[in-house]
Amino acid sequence: MRQGAQFLIFALIIFTFTEFAFCQQGFCSSASILNEQPLYWKATHPTLAPSHLQDLPGFTRSVYKADHALITPESHVFSPLPNWNNTSGAYLITPSTGSHFVMYLVKMQETSESGLPPVDVERFMFILQGVVTLRDMLENEHILEVDSFAYIPPNMKHTIKSDSSAIFIVFEKRYELLGNYPSELIIDSTDKQPLLETPGEVFALRKLLPTSLEFDFNIHIMDFQPGEFLNVKEVHYNQHGLLLLEGQGIYRLGDSWYPVQAGDTIWMAPFVPQWYAALGKTRSRYLLYKDVNRNPLGSPTFQA
Repeated sequence: MRQGAQFLIFALIIFTFTEFAFCQQGFCSSASILNEQPLYWKATHPTLAPSHLQDLPGFTRSVYKADHALITPESHVFSPLPNWNNTSGAYLITPSTGSHFVMYLVKMQETSESGLPPVDVERFMFILQGVVTLRDMLENEHILEVDSFAYIPPNMKHTIKSDSSAIFIVFEKRYELLGNYPSELIIDSTDKQPLLETPGEVFALRKLLPTSLEFDFNIHIMDFQPGEFLNVKEVHYNQHGLLLLEGQGIYRLGDSWYPVQAGDTIWMAPFVPQWYAALGKTRSRYLLYKDVNRNPLGSPTFQA
């Protein structure tokens, strides 16, 4: 009897350590283990990272079609970013896909420093890992940590620096001026944004930018609990760029259905049918670019 009890205790210890080891490598969805990792850890340490695919040469979940694309982490190609110092980036969505915006992943390290976007291009950045310092045109310094973001209006001089490893996502778009509405520098964090009503839907929604007319796009943070899904099968004129920050699920794009997980990027062209359902044991959270406040026929530019 005593030997049997000792055996059970030994087996339990071995199972616990084995489960922990697998979770450390990203193969476990146990909430108790994952909650010990930093916020958005899975987005920068995906389950199917290149190191996990060494025995599957040529394998990728990435898909590119005329009206949508799924870009998964094993397909990322990093290279030095133009006009940035000691910084690498992976372009995920560009106008070559048909988009009117650029979305790219940035990796900084010690002594890294940003370059400026092209003339009349606005920039939005969202921190996934580490800490960066944003210095604005007035030489004020702003510390941005994980879950913080910044919107930099077009033609505003600024620099982004890091003293250690940092990863963040960037959206850039040529600004469409509407009347006399100038856009302004915004620095904030997700947890400070209020939850908004979503009539007919169950997901939790936060908008990171103001909804006022000076902004020609917005960034949404959308949370789904396991088993929740979009009630509306959306088809609309807006373009989307999406980064899954946490969790996993199924995304319908056109006539295709894709398993997705934290770290995956999705490009959605106008009018592609789209729908999402959350799976697994933990919440799904994704960050979503959406163009807003402009006429699809083109907004006239007014002189001041």
